[in-house]
Amino acid sequence: MDEKDVQSTSASPTQGFDEPSSGPKQPMMTRIIDSFKRDPNQHATPKGAVGADGKVFDVESAAQGTAESPLARKLKGRHLQMIAIGGSIGTGLFVGSGSALSHGGPASLLIAFMLIGIMLYCTVHALGEMAVLFPVAGSFSAYSTRFLDPAWGFAMGWNYALQWLVVLPLEIVAATLTIEFWTNGSINNNAFVAIFLVLIIGINMFGVKGYGEAEFVFSIVKVIAVIGYIILGIILAAGGGPQGQYIGGLHWQNPGAFNNGFKGLCSTFVTAAFAFAGTELVGLAAAETANPRKSLPTAVKQVFWRIALFYIVSLTLVGLLVPYDDPRLLGGSSSADAKASPFVISIQNAGISGLPSVFNVVIMIAVLSVGNSSIYGSSRTLAALAEQGQAPRFLGYIDRKGRPMAGICVASALGFLAFLAGSSKQSDAFNWMLALSGLSSIFTWGSICLAHIRFRKGWKVQGHSLDELAFRSQPGLIGSWIGFLFNMLVLIAQFWVGFAPIGYGEMTSGELVENWFAVYLALPVVLAFYIPYKIWFRTPFVRSHNMDLHTGIRELNLAELIAEERAEQASWPKWKKAYKFLC
Repeated sequence: MDEKDVQSTSASPTQGFDEPSSGPKQPMMTRIIDSFKRDPNQHATPKGAVGADGKVFDVESAAQGTAESPLARKLKGRHLQMIAIGGSIGTGLFVGSGSALSHGGPASLLIAFMLIGIMLYCTVHALGEMAVLFPVAGSFSAYSTRFLDPAWGFAMGWNYALQWLVVLPLEIVAATLTIEFWTNGSINNNAFVAIFLVLIIGINMFGVKGYGEAEFVFSIVKVIAVIGYIILGIILAAGGGPQGQYIGGLHWQNPGAFNNGFKGLCSTFVTAAFAFAGTELVGLAAAETANPRKSLPTAVKQVFWRIALFYIVSLTLVGLLVPYDDPRLLGGSSSADAKASPFVISIQNAGISGLPSVFNVVIMIAVLSVGNSSIYGSSRTLAALAEQGQAPRFLGYIDRKGRPMAGICVASALGFLAFLAGSSKQSDAFNWMLALSGLSSIFTWGSICLAHIRFRKGWKVQGHSLDELAFRSQPGLIGSWIGFLFNMLVLIAQFWVGFAPIGYGEMTSGELVENWFAVYLALPVVLAFYIPYKIWFRTPFVRSHNMDLHTGIRELNLAELIAEERAEQASWPKWKKAYKFLC
């Protein structure tokens, strides 16, 4: 199937609805109601997919199901680029970094984010190489199914779906923590929960185009805010604030660069992983992009700049401006005002009035953005699992507007867990959801790297060359090994922190068990999906020589297109080659 055929297949959910070919135009309400109906020409779960007979897994049918999904391909290049640049900048960076700073100190914060950033740079490039060649619909867990083991693909698909299902209430709970900056608890947090839920669910009802446009606007606001903060932070650190006090590296000396030693460093990894979660959405959105072969590589390359500029530089300044023993940090020693963002605290410490409230508004926008992405990510993943036969068939329901409506409804319903924000268990709910969401990203990224390693092996064994790839990972196979090993090291470090946390000598056995599950909750969840599925269906590990490397490739004349593009690139001036290499 070539790209033209796929585009016509993928666009069919909107044909015959937006612009009827004949007959009088129906009333608007009738058209809106009809848009939620399933397209009779589309079938989300193909016959013969995994589990159709209750026993046998059919890898080829599952691959075909995700390759020919009816999801509408309406995302443009600018949408994908902004998703890559600012899509996942949310409360993990703006709020959760306060807890990491408090536990590990500024040096630990910086080291943890740099290590996770390097690992993620390698991971996203590996994902980009596979997603350009096989832009599957809704879930790159299909790569684990295709190149590793169907049972592991099943576990990774549900791990990723649960991660995003939890992120929506988690982001809203985090938002209420920040809103208390203004209200001081005078207004019940559930009032704000209702407002956020209505806005986020409403955006996703406009389909992938609504998601893309909303993310485009949200990301621009977040990017401008972070760049503005970086400029302000440099000025403040240099002594250019209202108080005129030079700060420099004073806080790295007193109270110090590290807190709680090596264990403090290890304790920050989950927060860093949660803050970076969502970077892989560029691969998830590949099947809903008009031309993934051109737009996806550009978006993948821009991930480097987001990691380097928006995370590393901004958190370096946060570590310079806010001491790790500040009692206002989330998880600090005081519960009186433990809800503020370290970004806001740094502005308050400088004595600038009014600006902290402006930055809190930016945090609210970030919450809407990541909450928006959570419904998008979970609904597409659930639809892809249904198309592979790894989830109930009704979750594969895709309406005439190309919306996976069943998945959107499930994700929206779980969003009501955010009403825990108005209860006395607010902080507990935040910590448990953060634990489930944070570490699950490590499993997802490790699986992407391992799937890329196995894909390259199968690609070589079956007689293909790297010149046939439309986009090649810049760090290559070595980068995927680095990404995979980094993920394993993070899992080991987190196991240690969970088993023997900071101050474990003063904790009871019950508190130790609770702490381990709070840190390592994702592992039991993954095993609960993987082991029963592996035993019940007896799925084989995918061998290199029989990998499916054909189903779902977008262009059959790929070699000619690549040769034409590379001939054009050879004539570019040096400055343009350098720019395209980086961006």
